[in-house]
Amino acid sequence: MSRQTEAIVLEPAATANAAVIWLHGLGADGHDFEPIVPELRLPRDHGIRFIFPHAPVRPITINGGMMMRGWYDVVGADLTQREDESGIRDSAGILNDYIVREIGAGIDPGRIVVAGFSQGGAIALFAALRNAEPLAGIMGLSTYLPLPGTLAREGSSANARVPIFMAHGAFDPIIPVQHGQRSAVVLSERGHQVQWKTYSMPHSMCAEEINDIAVWLRQRLQLNSAM
Repeated sequence: MSRQTEAIVLEPAATANAAVIWLHGLGADGHDFEPIVPELRLPRDHGIRFIFPHAPVRPITINGGMMMRGWYDVVGADLTQREDESGIRDSAGILNDYIVREIGAGIDPGRIVVAGFSQGGAIALFAALRNAEPLAGIMGLSTYLPLPGTLAREGSSANARVPIFMAHGAFDPIIPVQHGQRSAVVLSERGHQVQWKTYSMPHSMCAEEINDIAVWLRQRLQLNSAM
């Protein structure tokens, strides 16, 4: 049975031949990164279907049990401690179902990028590194690698060398940059092509980062530079 949640889907002007599945952070929804697509200034004929799923609504412990959209529960300020393994795995299943759907729609897995911000980036890393299909790349923004001790036995050979773009704010008070840096080191030591970037910002995004994302997407999906 499909575990897909609802999503915002932006179809390209041309026939879709690639997909970017982009997960939002805690308390947001699929609309959060929708406005970034035109800011990427991709070629008019880019052929990318952008998919922005909504996370399930769940109680979040650190927020007093308040119900909000989240990919997994957060117990304390340090997200790398007392991780919600069940929630992480459930949401990885949701993301994997979106990947399956795109492949079923005719998109080659080598033209699927999985992306996410904060919690969404954690799920993107967790799910894509275990996915059996060879993906085009993973983009983790202001995030970290969850349950790192399980990757050695669970990582997929299909994505053993998948290129990864990781970006983080140097002044992030929510997920300190050190968490992202440690994750990038772990992934690099496992042989992944990790492109690591830091920016003078908090837990957010900036124009320089958006430009770097656009360059990386063009490279991964082999887009020309014409606007």
